[in-house]
Amino acid sequence: MLDFLYGHDYSIARLIIQRAMAAVYLIGFWVAIDQFPALLGENGLLPVPRLLKNLSFNQAPSIFQFYYSDKFLLVISWIGVLISFALVLGLTDKADWWVNAIAWFILWALYMSIVNIGQTFYNFGWEYLLLEIGFLMIFIGSSKTMVPIVMIFLLRWLLFRLEFGAGLIKMRGDECWRDLTCLNYHHETQPMPGPLSWYFHNMPAWFHKIEVLGNHFVQLVVPFFLFLPQPFAGIASLMIIATQSWLVISGNFAFLNWMTIILAFSGIPNSFYLKIFAFAMPVMSVSISHQYFAIALAALILFLSYWPVKNMLSSHQAMNASFSRYHFVNTYGAFGSVTKERYEIVIEGTMNEDIFVETDWKEYEFKGKPGDPTKTPAQFAPFHLRLDWLMWFAAFGKMRQQHWFIPFIEKLLLADSATLKLIKHDPFNGEKPKAIRARFYLYEFTSPEERKESSAIWKRSLKGDYLRPARLG
Repeated sequence: MLDFLYGHDYSIARLIIQRAMAAVYLIGFWVAIDQFPALLGENGLLPVPRLLKNLSFNQAPSIFQFYYSDKFLLVISWIGVLISFALVLGLTDKADWWVNAIAWFILWALYMSIVNIGQTFYNFGWEYLLLEIGFLMIFIGSSKTMVPIVMIFLLRWLLFRLEFGAGLIKMRGDECWRDLTCLNYHHETQPMPGPLSWYFHNMPAWFHKIEVLGNHFVQLVVPFFLFLPQPFAGIASLMIIATQSWLVISGNFAFLNWMTIILAFSGIPNSFYLKIFAFAMPVMSVSISHQYFAIALAALILFLSYWPVKNMLSSHQAMNASFSRYHFVNTYGAFGSVTKERYEIVIEGTMNEDIFVETDWKEYEFKGKPGDPTKTPAQFAPFHLRLDWLMWFAAFGKMRQQHWFIPFIEKLLLADSATLKLIKHDPFNGEKPKAIRARFYLYEFTSPEERKESSAIWKRSLKGDYLRPARLG
């Protein structure tokens, strides 16, 4: 009965998507444990208790609306880690679909509680994407029950909005996307370069044009094939996986590329894997209640899709936006404009009391953002270094627009241990510096000849002060 409602050929896709998304959630909660107290805790750069005094539950649904402390935040995050780990191991796979649904509902609700109070440190499109996928996971079922085909198409609809929205914002945005020159700059100026970014940047101009053309094809044409019968949907998914893998090795974009790859598995049927590996498929039961919930979810998402579709069709398309405080159905996009030059803020401190004489300034080194010109950028994605990302954004605007920056400098002057854990190297080994300044540099990748001669991956030139020498008080 109603056999057409089931995705007989997508049980492996569901398994991969569930396990992989549980791993991403685990990383998200681990990042909260590692960074949230220092950034947003009781004594953080943007303290959450101060925010919550002027923010109602209706404005920002969060368990922390009822109570916040750093210890409680850590308890919630550890619960998220443990549930995520259980899902990675598949401990709920053999249970009824609603057991799996409860586990995913808890993950989604707890992570939303963090995002909704995360302020600028959590204001990234991939946070909304993580929540939207997590909400879909509530209804996708366990390996005990057959996959509702409507869930497979809801995942593809999300992938379509993610890719097509990104393609549209590029064509409407920077002219360099239309004249195929954006990737002459992007590998150098992207927020967090990776260890291979230097090599990508130094490829010839014709290669960069092929990269841009390939990007346009995959983001503006290929997504439509996701809704066609096989093998077209599978081919489209494989192409998206290939281009996203290219982005993974050429830069650091937290969980964004990884989640796009995970979503793309929704287009790959069991038959694809069975051609490569020989194994018996498990017998699954039918759950009518599961099917009804999946159909109800599809109706809700169809209704809520009006706003992201309207945004995509608008000439004033927003790049990343959530239309609901619960982050159900969002709109996505990336790099509508590409910066042509890379500027970096380099923070320095001194132990000299007199900052108006020539003194010895020592640099603070960050974990991910460029600093020392001789050091190759590290690969840390899908782990998210939130402070490093905000330092990239800070270089675009004036200091007074970055409400977290002066508190960050104050923490460095106090040699605050929690803050110092967010960076890679404290030149004063836990002692309080007498003064700190921030300098503004232009960074450029070296050419192959320059790197061979100096062993440096970057060359930099001083452009002025971002923050003049400052002391406590």
